[in-house]
Amino acid sequence: MSAAKETKLISTIEPDKLTPEQIEIVLGIHWEEDEEATADCVFVFCNDLQEFLQERVDKAINLYKAGKAPYILFSGGNAWGKHDFIEAVRAKERAMELGVPESAILIETESYHTKENVIASLFVLERKLGLHKLKRILVVSHEGHLRRCLLTLRTYMPNWIEYAISPVKLKMIDRDHWWDNIEVKKLAIKQVKDLVTYIRQGQLVDEQIEI
Repeated sequence: MSAAKETKLISTIEPDKLTPEQIEIVLGIHWEEDEEATADCVFVFCNDLQEFLQERVDKAINLYKAGKAPYILFSGGNAWGKHDFIEAVRAKERAMELGVPESAILIETESYHTKENVIASLFVLERKLGLHKLKRILVVSHEGHLRRCLLTLRTYMPNWIEYAISPVKLKMIDRDHWWDNIEVKKLAIKQVKDLVTYIRQGQLVDEQIEI
């Protein structure tokens, strides 16, 4: 039987003492997609792992073709110079190859990480759509990254904007036994530690969760 959950601020969490189930809660793994949600724009957090980027792009394309939003914003630069391509540009190229018109695609090409994804995208959204016109954004990223994405958006985006999520499943990870994979376990704990650190530093808004 699972222990009874209690409500805590993320800033008060001790990452090294969390159970696998609690880590999943903190990171937003297993969040369910709102199938009915529509938005003014799909916001895709691009990633420097190429296989992850393609999965996120394909998810956004499916949302656009399903009529969930009239625009897609791909946000991501050159991942600290790791590649010879710009993530958002490559994402745009794939989207156009798969039938999304160029007029429906926005790109942000300067950011290196999640915080910069949001801050740099403010200018793109303002110039192309008008921030004052945005009511809801549909957020695309892999599960495990979604909590950080949402807290970053809520910290730096205007407070009248609402968010709906569209998680991309982590196909490369055994969802029932990920804790037994040492590398995956280390990565998950690091993600939680980073999240807690950023909140304590004031880089992200804090949030109460049941854990």
